[in-house]
Amino acid sequence: MMLKLGVPSKGRLMEQCFDWFGTRGVKLSRAGSDREYAGAVEGVDGLELVLLSAGEIPRELAAGRIHLGVTGSDLVREKLADWPSQVAELAPMGFGHADLIIAVPACWPDVDTLDDLDAAAAAFRRAHGFRLRIATKYHRLVREFLTQHGVADYQLVDSQGATEGTVKNLTAEAVADITSSGETLRANHLKILSDGLVHQSQATLYAARGADWAQDARVALAGLTERLGLTPCALS
Repeated sequence: MMLKLGVPSKGRLMEQCFDWFGTRGVKLSRAGSDREYAGAVEGVDGLELVLLSAGEIPRELAAGRIHLGVTGSDLVREKLADWPSQVAELAPMGFGHADLIIAVPACWPDVDTLDDLDAAAAAFRRAHGFRLRIATKYHRLVREFLTQHGVADYQLVDSQGATEGTVKNLTAEAVADITSSGETLRANHLKILSDGLVHQSQATLYAARGADWAQDARVALAGLTERLGLTPCALS
């Protein structure tokens, strides 16, 4: 049985992933044209490269259709309920860094912390008759974070693109989104709450607990982890 490794299929994440494996003696490459989603592997036996979108990889890991996958830690935590029971984290890879944060309008001088946001949300509901809206595509992570910090009287509204613009467009009062530099937030007159860091994400190599870990797959995994310089992984 070949060990299936899913990596992002395009862009800088794919290039950085190829570089990360390459510096550890495992050469990954796209086979054929840029429109083809086939890959090639050199430097280790028993490994098959599968090119997928970063957002698909958590689902494919959870389903056991791939043995290993590289994707953002934010996507795994957002898409997989009780994620440690479904995947094992093999290695943070040191690239693809981004922070999932809570941000509010810069013109809210009295709102700097989550406690302030909770008070503002209660006041907003009293004044307007509906809950303060927070635009995000990270519903699970944001809801868990706000619950842990006692923030109530809000509603999450779905945003699959241009989240920072929802406040200006009057479809939300606050946002929860991924940022690396904060420039887009500032350009849209938003500020990050001082304690509003939900998750620090980076590209991470995961193993699927529910994949078919027959003996030959375990042997291939042991050979790969040794080549990569990683601690052997217990999947049961």
